[in-house]
Amino acid sequence: MAGAGGRKKRVGQYEVGRTIGQGSFAKVKFAVDSETGTAVAMKVLEKDTILTHRMLHQIKREISIMKIVRHPNIVRLNEVLAGRTKIYIILELITGGELYDRIARQGKLGENEARKYFQQLIDAIDYCHSKGVYHRDLKPENLLLDSRGNLKVSDFGLSTLSQKGVGLLHTTCGTPNYVAPEVLSSDGYDGSAADIWSCGVILYVLMAGYLPFEENDLPTLYDKITAAEYSCPYWFSDSAKSLIHRILDPNPRTRITIEEIRSDPWFIKNYVAIRRGEDENANLDDVQAVFDNIEDKYVTEEVTQKDGSGPLMMNAFEMITLSQGLDLSALFDRQQEFIKRQTRFVSRKPAKTVVAAIEAVAESMGFKVHSQNYKLRLEGLSSNRMSPFAVVLEVYEVAPSLFMVDVRKVAGDTLEYHRFYKDLCSKLDSIIWRPIEVSAKSTLLRTTTC
Repeated sequence: MAGAGGRKKRVGQYEVGRTIGQGSFAKVKFAVDSETGTAVAMKVLEKDTILTHRMLHQIKREISIMKIVRHPNIVRLNEVLAGRTKIYIILELITGGELYDRIARQGKLGENEARKYFQQLIDAIDYCHSKGVYHRDLKPENLLLDSRGNLKVSDFGLSTLSQKGVGLLHTTCGTPNYVAPEVLSSDGYDGSAADIWSCGVILYVLMAGYLPFEENDLPTLYDKITAAEYSCPYWFSDSAKSLIHRILDPNPRTRITIEEIRSDPWFIKNYVAIRRGEDENANLDDVQAVFDNIEDKYVTEEVTQKDGSGPLMMNAFEMITLSQGLDLSALFDRQQEFIKRQTRFVSRKPAKTVVAAIEAVAESMGFKVHSQNYKLRLEGLSSNRMSPFAVVLEVYEVAPSLFMVDVRKVAGDTLEYHRFYKDLCSKLDSIIWRPIEVSAKSTLLRTTTC
């Protein structure tokens, strides 16, 4: 979709669109390969930020590992590019959202559905281990779903690649509720056994809808993890309980192995073996080139084309990729009450009016507001006043006089973000467009997710 006010940016052969994700050190952009027409996710990192925070080794390791592990249930990394000031990581575009969102929406999954995801997770992790890669931060937030509902392991930022002659790992890392008890000790741990423990916690969460180990303070939480102090809810089948107990064994030496999981009666039910990952040697030349020349002035062409000073235009393909499984009803169905980390609403007010209204409401809610080019960042503290809470909002023109505001959590607790978003929508009610219901053929105009 083209029009006045649109701005396009190109990085090499990729036409870059809207931001679809944002973290402390990187943004993820929607992009299209102009040569093939393939939609991809482009992770953008600032070189200065990488150097300032001394993350060069960690990011190079993450990229290298993602090029090594090529499996149907792992997010694929296609290539790495370098610009004057940025590094661009080109990834497979996954449109089904996080597995975490499925749990948040449904509370818990049925045993058969949970088993399917667990089987795919084990397939992926088994392949990683066969390549000497240990993830070390497995949790539902790092498990994505593609448009067909298949699981994709992502975020290898804390992963490690084993080296010959190196025994146990000693770096304490991961998310507390999912971390294995031996990782908390100073005696070292086996990366494979630690990943298996995390897989067991994930299976429990999928079937229960809540964590097996959850406490408000870390010492108590660690005590429960170390003692494997948990109980299974009554709806777990006996065979599922048996497998979980063998996985959540606090002794890594007697904990079940992946080979043993594969022969477990509960696991093999309805199991469809997936083809192994690609065995060709990964070419890391582009990774080496990017990081060898990280301070070079210019490597990859970066071109920005501006057609005006209005908000970014969003084309139809980008709109489709907003929704899970390419189903547009997820974008505009106002009956949908579930709020994801990335949320959006639609307005027929002028874009400048929308921005002004958001600024006023955000300030009234106690946020510090940074606004530029129809993009706003709201910064504040979490409800416990102990950690930062930040949100980014961006205005897009999706049709003449029809604007979509995309809202993304950057920092803070997800449940707190849910409350924030509902409160924000209630205060912006005067600018949010809620049309009357129309025929099924007019799904695109049915309404917003607020």
